[in-house]
Amino acid sequence: MKKFSEDFKAFALKGNVMDMAVGVIIGGAFTGIVTSFTENVINPFLFWVTGGTSFKLYTWSQVTGYGTAFLSSVINFIILAFVLFCMVKAINKAMTLGKKEEEAEPTTKTCPYCKAEIPIDAVKCMHCTSDVE
Repeated sequence: MKKFSEDFKAFALKGNVMDMAVGVIIGGAFTGIVTSFTENVINPFLFWVTGGTSFKLYTWSQVTGYGTAFLSSVINFIILAFVLFCMVKAINKAMTLGKKEEEAEPTTKTCPYCKAEIPIDAVKCMHCTSDVE
């Protein structure tokens, strides 16, 4: 059972799964912006342009109400994106806590004569042409 839970944790917190989950959530939130823009900006304007009603019949509170509803959906999207960003950042930080950084194998060494850096498998220094062990 322990192996199963470890495998599930590795799968669920893998980058591809997290990216897909974030994409679905952001896509759903962006749908709210598009719907609000259509209902609160485009539809009233089209209704007015096509002669459905006179613009004079709209009160100022109705006009600002449409804009406020759209602005509210944009602010909701920004808040959701920020919270999601913080959650993903925290998950990534938690995943790296248990891992130790591995030291990379050295690829260069120092020439004992001229103190220049040379490739680790070099037998002669390319700077001073001395034989290097």
